[in-house]
Amino acid sequence: MIIAIGCSSQKDTFTNRLYHNVTAHFNAYFLAKEKINEAEKKFTEAYQEDYSQVLPVFLPIDSTTVDQNEETLEEARELAAKAIDWHRISNWVDDSYYLIGLIDYYEAQTDDAINTFKYLNVESKNNEVRHRALVQLLRIFIDQRKFDNAAYVIDFLSKEEEISKENKRLLYKTLAYYYEVRNEKDGLIAALEKTLEHTSDSKESSRLYFTLAQLYQRAGFDAQAYSYYQNAKDGNPPYERAFFAQLYSQQVAELEKSKDFKKVRAYYDELYKNRKNIDLRDVVLYEKALFELKQNQTAEAIRLLHKAAQEQGKNNKQKGYIYQKLAEVYFDQKEDYQSSKYYLDSALQYFKPTDNSYNALLNKKEVLDNFTFNYEIIQKNDSLIALSRLSPAQQEQIADKYLEREEARLLAEAEKKADKKSASIFNNLLAFGGNTSVASFYFDNPTAIQQGEIEFFRSWGNRALADDWRRKSSGYQAGAGIGNTETSTDTVETKDISAQISSSLPSKESLLANIPKDENAIALLNDELENAYFELGKVLFFDLSRPDMAREYLHDLIQKYPDSDKMPEAYYTLYLIEQETGGNADYYANKLNKEFPSSPFTKSVNNPVDKSSGTIANKNASANYSKAYDLYLSSDYMQSRQIIRSTLDNYPLTPVTDKLLLLDIMVTGKMDDREIYQKRLEQYISTTKSDDLEKMARNMLIALTGETETEQTANKDKLATTDSLANQDPKPEATTNTDSLKKETIYKLNPDQTHIFILAVAPEQIDKSKNLTAEMENFHNKNYPNSRLRTGSLAFTREYAIVLVSPFSNAAKALDYRNKFLAEFNSQALSEEIKKSSFVISLENFQQLNKRKDIAEYEAFYKASYQ
Repeated sequence: MIIAIGCSSQKDTFTNRLYHNVTAHFNAYFLAKEKINEAEKKFTEAYQEDYSQVLPVFLPIDSTTVDQNEETLEEARELAAKAIDWHRISNWVDDSYYLIGLIDYYEAQTDDAINTFKYLNVESKNNEVRHRALVQLLRIFIDQRKFDNAAYVIDFLSKEEEISKENKRLLYKTLAYYYEVRNEKDGLIAALEKTLEHTSDSKESSRLYFTLAQLYQRAGFDAQAYSYYQNAKDGNPPYERAFFAQLYSQQVAELEKSKDFKKVRAYYDELYKNRKNIDLRDVVLYEKALFELKQNQTAEAIRLLHKAAQEQGKNNKQKGYIYQKLAEVYFDQKEDYQSSKYYLDSALQYFKPTDNSYNALLNKKEVLDNFTFNYEIIQKNDSLIALSRLSPAQQEQIADKYLEREEARLLAEAEKKADKKSASIFNNLLAFGGNTSVASFYFDNPTAIQQGEIEFFRSWGNRALADDWRRKSSGYQAGAGIGNTETSTDTVETKDISAQISSSLPSKESLLANIPKDENAIALLNDELENAYFELGKVLFFDLSRPDMAREYLHDLIQKYPDSDKMPEAYYTLYLIEQETGGNADYYANKLNKEFPSSPFTKSVNNPVDKSSGTIANKNASANYSKAYDLYLSSDYMQSRQIIRSTLDNYPLTPVTDKLLLLDIMVTGKMDDREIYQKRLEQYISTTKSDDLEKMARNMLIALTGETETEQTANKDKLATTDSLANQDPKPEATTNTDSLKKETIYKLNPDQTHIFILAVAPEQIDKSKNLTAEMENFHNKNYPNSRLRTGSLAFTREYAIVLVSPFSNAAKALDYRNKFLAEFNSQALSEEIKKSSFVISLENFQQLNKRKDIAEYEAFYKASYQ
């Protein structure tokens, strides 16, 4: 009867309160808290610390990990709800509400979490819970970058009294997060120092000490950094953190200041040899490479970085840092922008879009992609044109020599890799010769295992794993056949390797097919060369700040292609180069005035716009464009033309220049002769840099020469704007047959050229399916064991990442692979729809695709040409 009376939540008696307090605390609340702790532990385990960067204050929580622990969190929610519903008169209702708010926060139900924490602040009489709710509310405001709200909460808490030690720890840690997000290093260090004062957990203290040591090291306070790195090794931290603490503490204490370079190098070598550091050898080599770079030993640093990239490693992101450093070395010190681009491609495979350096690397990659694309066109087309001038016999001779050299090179590489492997079981035994500790258990003793293998080999020979291996009919020799077996195996392996290499090389016919055979083909190569010289000169000057190299390529353009329609801009760029380097800028100003007096570039030289007024010029030009277009629509063509040409004279180079020029041509179509209109359209199409405007001009030209008037009207309407052109890009809806023809001519069908198989997927899909490339490798090992196929992934655009399989010596082999892939490759990571969207592409066309980044455009060509 007493128990029954005590269970009631309606009566507020001593017995009732005692029962509900005990039950709510030690049943519902306790179990809910344990469930949340279990989920938080999984969040921590799922996150891999990156000790090469300053550790974040709070571990980032991945939504995928939260989804995986959804059941645990929901169980915690049910238990916390029971503490509220069943034990309403207990003292643990507010604590349970806090747990529900925390669960909402983890499950990204942020509005519900905010309402819960605000409710607790207003209604709770328990200061412990109220303060904890305010601290969690502060963290949400920081997440949302609502710094005004966050500052209000900080100010409110600063006036609160009797905040517990645990809540002070959470508060100072959240303040550190506030300063971290705002990139205020002094505030971050101060807040972390205060967090340490209120932290009793030794493992958390170790992490805080490590973070502070990193911050002090980067600020140049080596003594303080050394002390904190030493403190970070206390408290039984994870081995990886202890390793980095030791590594970095030695750097700030000795390595950076030591003149005994042999001692420094010996230190890194000892770290590398330590078997405990097998998973961290890539880090050791990377750090040693950085040391060598400081000593100006660039070649040795590059060797170490290459070696580091080959180590397995524990943290994939470390591979990204290795390739990023290689890209920097080749960019800054060797000025090899082509190699830098490919290293940067490799680096981006190991970073996520959420990483701090990702966007900066992606922007740099776009510049290097542009450079490499045009540079490789010049290298390739110059060679092909030179080969086209030789006799067929000479061409075949060069192709034969190339294939011989390439086969010899690949064989040498294969032999070098083979030498690294143990030649026989006797070599394996030697590896344990220096092992003085002998294990008593057979399978714990490597030497005993090797001796057992030798005894078996002496008695039975080199037998494969199979049933009935004792049968004499097996055909294996025992004992004396050891040497012959090895020789035979080596011979077979050499033949296999040779066959694999031969099959991977392109055929002589496919090489010769690339050489142009007629004047039209050579003219096409020259068109590509003309554009490549021009684009390379611009990217070297404007993006890579190499005016000396830019000048050379633009001079080549002028000398080799004197009739180029890119000549005005080339002169203008050379004018800017000479201005920057203190050269003869007037020479190119005179060339522009003499040869191209009406060009916008000439007007820009004659009426330069001060940099400080550039924004005003852009705004004025955009406003004038809108006025001119309105006048055009109202058929006041004369006034429209006056505004257009006045704007072009006063602001010759602004973001709206191309639009103004096209609008001026449209006015010409209304006021002048048909021939002038057609000529101006043709000239505009050949010179504009905007693909969208070029399409519009082309459609207008087609309409003029016979297409329907509706297309012309639709495209003209697209030119209208009520805002700055800088914020708008017209996208014509109508697509003409000529547009399609133009797209097709971008790509060329060359079935004899080397091909690549490509699978385009969303980047997050590759992230979620880490085993995709491994599954494809297994597919290759099973179906193409001798083809030396290589699999890789590449961050292609923001919408797509691509998986590449190469090489295939021609289109037929690539298409056979695709058919087999569609029929037999199965992976949970890929739907049938994504598999069917795969395609094959020649190396030449892949260069175009990599430049244009338009997969849909190539797919149209692929379906028309290959399917």
